[in-house]
Amino acid sequence: MISHLDHIVLTCTDPDASKDFYTRVMGMTLATFGEGRLAFRFGNQKINLHVRGQEFEPKAHLPVPGALDLCFISAIPLDEVIEHLQGIGWPIIEGPVMRTGATQKIRSVYIRDPDLNLIEIAELST
Repeated sequence: MISHLDHIVLTCTDPDASKDFYTRVMGMTLATFGEGRLAFRFGNQKINLHVRGQEFEPKAHLPVPGALDLCFISAIPLDEVIEHLQGIGWPIIEGPVMRTGATQKIRSVYIRDPDLNLIEIAELST
């Protein structure tokens, strides 16, 4: 019945810090839609941004910053991701480590965004 995710909604406390993280650190593209709403685009998906206390309706029952645990598959080798993170001084909190992804084994590193959401960046492994 379900094919794939279209978008998720991220609730943040500081939209400028989120814009910096998801564009500079994660390499996503900032997009504006609707009446000035913000989103981060990557591949065929996007992350819509809500600011705590200014969420759009309808919204999650308890939209809180820092509650997400997201895994992204990288478009570049994980070693290049690690070099990028080290080059900009963004701390890796764990990894690289082997994990089980949705379709196969993955090799991952873990970082945190400005709201302390856990962000896993992975490459497919054989």
